[in-house]
Amino acid sequence: MRWYLLAVWALFSCVLLLFCGRAEAAAAEITGVRVNEESGMLRIVVDMSREAEFSSMALSNPDRIAIDVKKVTLSPDLPRERAIGSSIASKIRFGQFDDETVRIVIETGAKKDEYRIFTLGEGAHRLVIDIGKAVRSDGDGQVSKPSGKKSATPADDRLSGPAAEAAGSPDTDEDRRWEREQERRRSERERKRSGSLDEQIASLADLTGRKITIDPGHGGNDAGAIGPTGLMEKTVTLRVARELKKILEKDGATVYMTRTTDTEVSPKKAKATDTEELQARCDFANRKRSDIFISIHMDSFTNKTAHGTTGYYAEGSSRSRLLADRIRQGVMDQLGTASRGTQSCKFYVVEHTDMPATLVELAFISNVEEEKLMGSDDGVARAAQGIADGIEDFFG
Repeated sequence: MRWYLLAVWALFSCVLLLFCGRAEAAAAEITGVRVNEESGMLRIVVDMSREAEFSSMALSNPDRIAIDVKKVTLSPDLPRERAIGSSIASKIRFGQFDDETVRIVIETGAKKDEYRIFTLGEGAHRLVIDIGKAVRSDGDGQVSKPSGKKSATPADDRLSGPAAEAAGSPDTDEDRRWEREQERRRSERERKRSGSLDEQIASLADLTGRKITIDPGHGGNDAGAIGPTGLMEKTVTLRVARELKKILEKDGATVYMTRTTDTEVSPKKAKATDTEELQARCDFANRKRSDIFISIHMDSFTNKTAHGTTGYYAEGSSRSRLLADRIRQGVMDQLGTASRGTQSCKFYVVEHTDMPATLVELAFISNVEEEKLMGSDDGVARAAQGIADGIEDFFG
């Protein structure tokens, strides 16, 4: 009997060790994705919790690259689809192919010798995909270098859809100043290309030197819209703004908030008129000489089924339209909300600021499901990350 119990225990231990080993092997996660395009090359960086093996193949009908990453799972926080909006690749999708394999699909017409894939480790593990005719095939596992030839079109203006209509030659003093600043920063990025690959990857999310003003909508005596369960717009916007500030500062930006507590911005507080309150927010950003201005809001409508995310900008500024479009897309990717488009508007705060500005309606507080989402810690964190993603894509 004792022999029998020992045998059963040994068998149980082996099964337990095998199960734990498999669980440990599959414990890695894909946690994020970053995209940058410059000088004829698109670089996609997939962040992982540890290094993993991969295989890839080029497929047709439709043209795409499929990458299978082994012994990993997808983070629940990672959007399963992201529009790239590039002439090199249009979209990237993630799927849990099986229990231990994630399939990444990039919709691109790039030929076999026009893309390279490799991994980086040392703590922050990443899968790097370089795509484009500027990529040179110089051996498996080698770092792909872009050619020295500069594209005739700035990377920030490579758009598709509605945003492409707004891009083009500068048509205002603001746009001309922006172009000069972008050219200076592009030159700086070119200089960094001679540095290590780690520096190149880090620069995808590098906002060092950027000054950003975040405007949490409403506040104090103005609650904004109120949801079915009593959630107030002013509460959501402030929570998202605080989280966004943390993310942007971590990426090197200098961040200003028009309000950091539940209060009005105007020195007159509750006695201020609506125009005085809005002008105070614009004055704040203008005094700081911010590079961009983001006003955060929640939408509301009498029809409780209305839902989705909208980006607004003042007509006449292509940079503001680009900013609004990128942030709207980032929020949608993170929250999984529907698109209500990027639209021109007459909102005071985007018309009276001296820099590219957008007002983003994250979701509908009047919609039961979207109110629940934005009342949660997870929804707040995702919304903040989505805005940050859009800002990073904007500065590119």
